[in-house]
Amino acid sequence: ACAPSIPKENFSALTRLDHNRARYQVAEKTGKSISDVKNVTIWGNHSSTQFPDLSHATIDGKPACEVVADEEWIKGEFLTTVQKRGAAVIEKRGLSSACSAAKAIVDHMHDWVHGTPEGETISMGVYADGSYDIKEEIIYSYPVTVSKDGKVTIVTGLEI
Repeated sequence: ACAPSIPKENFSALTRLDHNRARYQVAEKTGKSISDVKNVTIWGNHSSTQFPDLSHATIDGKPACEVVADEEWIKGEFLTTVQKRGAAVIEKRGLSSACSAAKAIVDHMHDWVHGTPEGETISMGVYADGSYDIKEEIIYSYPVTVSKDGKVTIVTGLEI
């Protein structure tokens, strides 16, 4: 361990950029506002191997998969667009999406400091605790809730 005196709960990894991109794709597809799209999950890490998941997401309180009503889009274009969006931006612009990344950092820190709204989850890379059969002690993006005092809790028991 490189920083043994710092509690592991004080470390997290940013998958909020991918989370925000997933919410945007769903909002764009359905004609809804991004703020209407909740509980999207990014499983894994910030790479093309991540898994953007709508199975527990909602749009205006309704199951996102039902509102989208296009399983082919969810399993195809949605998945690959979120997974490869960063590379596509760099290829097109020759630069990363610095503003999107900055917004994701602000969103990540806001929720870590102020907590997530009741009933809402966000995606955050945290130390795995064995949930969902992910090897303990690696950083992995899960659906999480954050208490008002900054305690991050992995949401367990979701069917995946």
